[in-house]
Amino acid sequence: MTLTDQRLAHIPVMLDAVLAAINPRDGEIYIDATFGAGGYSRALLQAADCRVIGLDRDPRAIAAATTQLEAFAGRLSLVQTPFAKMHNALDTEKAGTIDAIVFDLGVSSMQLDEADRGFSFRLDGPLSMRMDGLRPDARDVVNCASANDLRLIFKAYGEEKRAGKLAEAIVTARDDAPITTTRQLATIIEAASPPAHARGPRKNRQKSGVRPIHPATRVFQALRIFVNDELGQLAEALCAAEKLLRPSGRLVVVTFHSLEARIVKRFFADRTTGLETRSRHEPALAVPPATFTVPSRGQQAASRAEADNNPRARSAALRWGARTKAPPRDTGLAFAGLPMLSFSSDLSTLRNT
Repeated sequence: MTLTDQRLAHIPVMLDAVLAAINPRDGEIYIDATFGAGGYSRALLQAADCRVIGLDRDPRAIAAATTQLEAFAGRLSLVQTPFAKMHNALDTEKAGTIDAIVFDLGVSSMQLDEADRGFSFRLDGPLSMRMDGLRPDARDVVNCASANDLRLIFKAYGEEKRAGKLAEAIVTARDDAPITTTRQLATIIEAASPPAHARGPRKNRQKSGVRPIHPATRVFQALRIFVNDELGQLAEALCAAEKLLRPSGRLVVVTFHSLEARIVKRFFADRTTGLETRSRHEPALAVPPATFTVPSRGQQAASRAEADNNPRARSAALRWGARTKAPPRDTGLAFAGLPMLSFSSDLSTLRNT
């Protein structure tokens, strides 16, 4: 299957819910902040005579969109940039004029299917995981970070309970030879993990047909999040979206794991209140007026039918809010919800922040 075929076969997650939240209308301008295969952009452009600005930090995603650019000539434009920098990448005159912004977070299915990107432990390839193809990458982290720093990364960004043991196994293995491929890393993790029948919650082990996740799943997630600074990028991007949206503009975010969901939840909680109280014994502190309203405090999950047809939708959750007339906040999230790590060695050279 060619890259073009993969893009056409891609199924956007929770598309109906995203379109319902955005409610596409003629003449409006939308930002698809995670363009990927262009599934959301294509649906928006087909639903109304609107314009879409697609953003992606991955140059391959931009380069592969030629067909869509031709199909929607004059209505679709693409910008290669991390979504955290969208406010700087777009014309400053667009601030306060965008009608909706949508995020589909995490790694795309196309990136997972490209072995040379190193995102998946199911395909053997160079240990990279960089969304923009630059260095440093996962190979640098795995081969240079201390055992304690690897433990912190696996625990904070992968929520891996066996983080310490897996970190020690990696350090022991790299003493013999550098770890350079996804297969090498996955094999090391498998060897250091208990057998499949002993993994996962007891209630899941007792259910027929339920398979425990691969032991490398959380480690690969953690490395990908770390090398791409995904959580920091998300916190900045939400604040950037706040500046670009017009009053009544919609911010729609689809998340795929608890770390992303926690940041989005706290962002909307922070931006939908004009009062702050530290405890019931202290008076409420005045803060700037609410910049968003939300239709529901909870998150929306994919339907059972969609989850059955599209495995990627099983962990998806959607939250959205509408912009108020209040000016954007001067201060950001202070990275609320992000794990605060204190590394024993200097890993600043291993991050592109």
